[in-house]
Amino acid sequence: MQLKEMMSLVDHLSELRTRIIRILVVLVLTMIGGFFAAQKILLYFKETPPASTMSWHVFSPMDGIRIYMMIAFVISLTITLPFILFQLWGFVKEGLTKEEQSATLRYIPYTFLCFIIGLSFAYFVVFPMCMTFTVRITENLGLTQTYGVAQYFGFMLNIVLPLSIAFELPIVVMFLTRIKLLNPKLLHKFRRYAYLVLVITASLISPPDLISHLMVAMPLFALYEISVVLSRFVFNAQIRENSKVSAELPSY
Repeated sequence: MQLKEMMSLVDHLSELRTRIIRILVVLVLTMIGGFFAAQKILLYFKETPPASTMSWHVFSPMDGIRIYMMIAFVISLTITLPFILFQLWGFVKEGLTKEEQSATLRYIPYTFLCFIIGLSFAYFVVFPMCMTFTVRITENLGLTQTYGVAQYFGFMLNIVLPLSIAFELPIVVMFLTRIKLLNPKLLHKFRRYAYLVLVITASLISPPDLISHLMVAMPLFALYEISVVLSRFVFNAQIRENSKVSAELPSY
């Protein structure tokens, strides 16, 4: 019995290693493609606000290379995300029923869509708001705006990536509800704590003023409430499926 368990564990670890290698190979290949697109994307950022109103500088010979790597990696991660999710699904699907396998596979396109929506919201709404606030403070202090390109993109990604990931919340909640780790009652019970976490998150990635906090926190609150509604939808669908199966079972 122990030998079988050991063999099963080795098989799982071997499969996990194979899937990680596949993900890394695709990441590397798409990152190579990202290098060719990095310059055009960099020029786009440079010619659109808020970057178009300031001068970029480099403070290290490696800054240019670092920016190319950073942009190429973000491109690679965005393109590869559906493949990464598919590999994760392939790894865990053996522990799911046929219905759960089909349902979770359908979540992958929506996960990618939510990531793109979050990326757009973060870049076009939250990031300009944060830059406006910081520029205003700089001007009020009578300081000259001299931005390092590495610092600029580091600041941008620290805002954009966390918000993009936060937009995955509805899909994650639907998935956890589907595999019966969450339910609407539990989400209602912990709503106040969830709101507290969201407020703290909003305060960390937005300028330190009330209006900015609200502009970031309100979409996060909406995401949580959407997650509750979707969880209820999945939970009720499961109840109907279980009732239907119970009704079809023969009685003795």
